[in-house]
Amino acid sequence: MPENLPADSELPGVDVFICTADPTKEPVLEVMNTVLSAMSLDYPPEKLSVYLSDDGGATVTLYAIKEACGFARVWVPFCRKYGVKTICPDAFFSSFGDDERLILRGNEFKNEEENIKAAYEVFKKNVEKASSVEGSVRMDRPPYIEVIHDDKESKLPQLVYMSRERRPSSPHRFKAGALNALLRVSGVMSNAPYMLVLDCDMYCNDPSSAKQAMCFHLDQNISTTLSYVQFPQTFYNVSKNDIYDAQSRSAYKNKYQGMDGVGGTVCAGTGYYLKKEALYSTPINQDNMTTLFLKAQSEYKWESQLYQSEESLQEAEEKFGASRKFINSLNDQRNERQNVLCDEMIDEAKTLASCTFEENTRWGKEIGYSYNSLLESSYTGYLLHSKGWKSVYLYPKRPCFLGCSTIDMKDALVQLMKWASGLVQVGLSKYSPFTYGLMSKMPLVQNMCYGYFMFSHFLSIPCFLYGIVPPLCFLSGTPVFPKVTSPWFALFTTIFLSSLAQHLYEVMSSGGNLRTWWNEQRIWIIKTVTACLFGCLDVLMKWLGVAKANFRLTNKAIDEEKLRKYEKGKFDFQGAKLFMVPLTFLVVFNVVCFIFGMKRLVLERYFEEMFGQGFLSFYVLVLSYPILEGLVVSKKDK
Repeated sequence: MPENLPADSELPGVDVFICTADPTKEPVLEVMNTVLSAMSLDYPPEKLSVYLSDDGGATVTLYAIKEACGFARVWVPFCRKYGVKTICPDAFFSSFGDDERLILRGNEFKNEEENIKAAYEVFKKNVEKASSVEGSVRMDRPPYIEVIHDDKESKLPQLVYMSRERRPSSPHRFKAGALNALLRVSGVMSNAPYMLVLDCDMYCNDPSSAKQAMCFHLDQNISTTLSYVQFPQTFYNVSKNDIYDAQSRSAYKNKYQGMDGVGGTVCAGTGYYLKKEALYSTPINQDNMTTLFLKAQSEYKWESQLYQSEESLQEAEEKFGASRKFINSLNDQRNERQNVLCDEMIDEAKTLASCTFEENTRWGKEIGYSYNSLLESSYTGYLLHSKGWKSVYLYPKRPCFLGCSTIDMKDALVQLMKWASGLVQVGLSKYSPFTYGLMSKMPLVQNMCYGYFMFSHFLSIPCFLYGIVPPLCFLSGTPVFPKVTSPWFALFTTIFLSSLAQHLYEVMSSGGNLRTWWNEQRIWIIKTVTACLFGCLDVLMKWLGVAKANFRLTNKAIDEEKLRKYEKGKFDFQGAKLFMVPLTFLVVFNVVCFIFGMKRLVLERYFEEMFGQGFLSFYVLVLSYPILEGLVVSKKDK
């Protein structure tokens, strides 16, 4: 309970990490709204620091964060004064904030709101103008660190911009590399014991999320083994039709909540508060748990177990890198940031963000975020659970974080293929749940859950075959299922209907309706024979050396035409030519087999033997209707 937390002066520090990579795919204004929402969290400002990692090194992003800092000087005090919950300005001034503005109505509030809105429009105009002029990504650049704001007297959190060094000749490590660089840079600046990781389009929607997470991190019964508190991924732009809610919200919500009861759920990559200690060490021994916690409770200092006391500085540098300031920070985490960040500290931070710093160290292998998978957070979360760390899945009524979901088939399937490829790759590696996981400290049921997430994508193979064999047999008149009069047919029917009923229960129990259930049935079929199938093929090609690891950045820029189709519940397949190959083949093949199979069925009158296949073909065609519709629309557009 938040009321049981210690006083603000005794709360531990929190560093917020926000990562962006390309201003053309991740609109700068959206990124800045995420930054502003993080700065507006209901947490002591002297204990809160916000870091923006710009892997694009774009000039417009640096300009925009300075503009955002200027607007934050009026926005953050406004939110605190009136207890605003919708702390993202773009959302507050939209229809999302209508109800809250009605509650807060009053002459003083209205006047101040109008002034703030006018200031936001100026800020918005400046950022959008700059984005239209300069938005290029620099692929070859030195490290750059700038403290945008660090004045405690203004009661604003510290704000830092980081663009780590990037050279064509050095491995980039994508988001995992950015997060590890942020860990080191924040270590010599604010050095908070906890961190919040946010995608650049996932803004804070409840200022109390930090204190909600601290209710668990400071709970003496679980804190010594607790690594992170994960909030759900919720999307503000998902329409009532939910046609691209590709994570199948009901099923995933239930699975995540289920895993929460067996040691912790998958780390989603955004919206989680993590204890930095977990990325460097194993959980504290249970025998010493009570003593160590009481010491931490009295001093609020992190008990580091990073290396033994007799270990030399040279050995520490081989593990963490040649930075004594960073190594010293591991044993001296602060609850408040430093008063002044001198030039020497900035130079040290630039060194920590350079390409060469990680050479011959254990970064990405034993410490920090792992480089063995492009799904850096999910894989690192899996490794944390394997070491014995626990996690919590916190699902409050009001979403604490809201993000931007994909609104067309191409972006949705590209994202799913990335997830499928990354999870399958881990499942087939030496860190597989079937080998490494079974020998680890992870509970068996939790390990089985990870096995499900990593290997369920192989369902694409039998599903693809199921889309070929039964229709082909229906066309040729070859029975596959038992006769309708056979007791075995009742067994098939029971299994089929019980599966649908289970899914329907999951949807209805999580606030969905029949339309949601039907759309999830359709999207499951589509993603299984496309994104999941190509994800498995991607792993095979990487194993054969035909393809190399490539980070696919999801496009967050909204196209108005695509948005209109999405809001009408229309599937948009434009640009998804590669994914349309298996989809088109299966749909056309099923249509042909169904038409000529029904002709044979009517002429030869063997309903008992072929009813099961005929019904299955009809059911698949009904599910495939949006695909047929998308193909027709695609042809018309051409």
